[in-house]
Amino acid sequence: MTYKELLGRRSELLRRNIYRMILKDNQKGLSVNESNVYQSMLKKLHHNEGALQTERNKDA
Repeated sequence: MTYKELLGRRSELLRRNIYRMILKDNQKGLSVNESNVYQSMLKKLHHNEGALQTERNKDA
C-alpha cells in the first residue's frame, strides 16, 4: 500500500466516523467528550486531506 493509498483510506474512515457522529448528534446530542473527539476527527481529516492533495500534486 502506497502512502497516497494510505491517506485515501484514512480519509474514508474518518469521513465514515464523522458521519456517524453527526447522525448521533442530530438524534441524541453529543457528550462533552464525544464533542471533543468529533472536533479532533475533523482536524485530522482536514490535515489528512491536505497531505493527500500534496501527494496528488507531486504525481501531476
